[in-house]
Amino acid sequence: MITWQWHTFDELGPRGLYQVLALRQRVFVLEQQCLYQDLDGHDQAAMHLLGWQEVDGRPQLAAYLRVLAPGAKYGEMSLGRVLTAPEARTTGAGKQLLLEGIARAVRLHPGHAIRIGAQQYLERFYQCFGFVTVSAPYDEDGIQHIDMLRPAEAVAP
Repeated sequence: MITWQWHTFDELGPRGLYQVLALRQRVFVLEQQCLYQDLDGHDQAAMHLLGWQEVDGRPQLAAYLRVLAPGAKYGEMSLGRVLTAPEARTTGAGKQLLLEGIARAVRLHPGHAIRIGAQQYLERFYQCFGFVTVSAPYDEDGIQHIDMLRPAEAVAP
């Protein structure tokens, strides 16, 4: 079972921020071996969705994404830094993360499309949530990506 938290940057607090940054580094930098500037200046204006699972009686960050308002990075609102901790994969945590993230993003910015820069191998996964590929594949940090858009009028999955 996942417990969701929805925070502004300031509401994360030092412990929450540490957990988020540690998991982003673990997945994107260490596991995927991408050397990139994770601290990109967008976290402060984003809403952060954190999914916690209890492991051995302690909360562990299992899933995370951030939501940027329309105009913050793209014309549309966007989901970014979408990840599931390795030990939470194949449990449905990623699907729950997307469902929860889309629902909260749509409530926060109704009537706006959602853009995502997705790793190309996850194209089918994102299509299940109403995202449509809108770019040719491109290399970002050594991994093939595509831009995907979920129209404002897309039906909830």
